Amino acid sequence: MITDHTLLGLATIMYLGLFFVHILYFVWQKKPLLKAVQYVLYGTVTVQTAGMLMRWALSYRLGIGHVPLSNYYESLIFFSWSISVFMICMRKRSLYPVITFITAGVSLMLMAYASLSQGVERAIQPLIPALQSNWLHIHVITCFLGYAAFAVSFICGALYFFSWGGIMPTRENLEDINYRSIIIGFSMLTSGILTGAVWAHFAWGSYWSWDPKETWSLITWIIYAVVLHLRFTGGLKGKRIAILSIVGFASVIMTYFGVNFFLAGLHSYAT
Repeated sequence: MITDHTLLGLATIMYLGLFFVHILYFVWQKKPLLKAVQYVLYGTVTVQTAGMLMRWALSYRLGIGHVPLSNYYESLIFFSWSISVFMICMRKRSLYPVITFITAGVSLMLMAYASLSQGVERAIQPLIPALQSNWLHIHVITCFLGYAAFAVSFICGALYFFSWGGIMPTRENLEDINYRSIIIGFSMLTSGILTGAVWAHFAWGSYWSWDPKETWSLITWIIYAVVLHLRFTGGLKGKRIAILSIVGFASVIMTYFGVNFFLAGLHSYAT
């Protein structure tokens, strides 16, 4: 019987395949292999989407009925999916094999961790009262789309220091993708924080409580706001924007992973 775990496990294997198709392209640099990269990426996202939809449908059959965005396992799956979808949406501008190679590796690690780690609960469980809100869907979706964009920004920032030609994008292209990714990520994160504040008001009676995840989300928002401000007003370019995109994503990692494991708060259910 095919289940959501079957499809999501298959998607994990397909991410591994996507990773190796990239390696074959780097070795032989044949156009058919580059086409194969695109098709495997599309196929992987399709299977992953089907797995998420099946999990959603199963939750209704179990009488629980909620979008699969409520626990750590589901957030890892959605984060992986968001990165890949972002790359597909940006394909005309950013489908450079080196970038998609790294994003495939990141998505593979997220999926493998979600599927194989003993510390990750995979069962579909009822929502706690605080999560029983439609604001949850908007809040989580926008936040993770923002995280995905920031992940691509981070990759471009890191690659900026290793751009030596050949299969690598030019530094100008990396900077352009980096900047556009930050704009998209900042817009999504802003929406996520605002919808989260509304959700918090209904769930806990306060728009803002300085919960650790709220605080780190604000720190992340401020970092990227500074990046965009300096870019608009001072022409922030080159190594400086690359460095700040790396710093910004370090804050994203703390917001998503670090807070869950090291700091207790209202968002502790996310683990």
